[in-house]
Amino acid sequence: MPLRGSTERSDPLVIGRVVGDVLDSFTSNGYDFRPSQVVNQPRVEIGGDDLRNFYTLVMVDPDAPSPSDPQLREYLHWLVTDIPATTGATFGQEIVCYESPRPSLGIHRYIFVLFRQSGRQTVYTPGWRQNFNTRDFAELYSLGSPVAAVYYNCQREGGSGGRRRCP
Repeated sequence: MPLRGSTERSDPLVIGRVVGDVLDSFTSNGYDFRPSQVVNQPRVEIGGDDLRNFYTLVMVDPDAPSPSDPQLREYLHWLVTDIPATTGATFGQEIVCYESPRPSLGIHRYIFVLFRQSGRQTVYTPGWRQNFNTRDFAELYSLGSPVAAVYYNCQREGGSGGRRRCP
């Protein structure tokens, strides 16, 4: 799951036919998955060309325990720091191990956010996964604005329907 941009219909890369003529589609933004499809830690590739850059990856569920009552917002599913540019998340320091999504009510969004670090840094493990705050985390560790983000939707195996997608 590369974190490099969006390929939605309103994306200038799609409108300008860069994706299609020059590049293949390279994200899965807003797609629907079942828990059985996301049991394993995803492969996340980090772009860039400066090997001195390091990145932090955060994966959260802002809809826990249910989209209509997200009392545990944001639930932290994965946290990896010190990922070298041009590599993947497996080359970083896993601070919070991957926990596969298991939504029980409604359709949940699972969001991956990538930050460029100013250098290698010490990041402490949060005391709990529930009520994590990506904005506060980024501020605490001086990460600045995200450099990329992607998300997918997931609901329990027997669920039906999906999020309405804008045209």
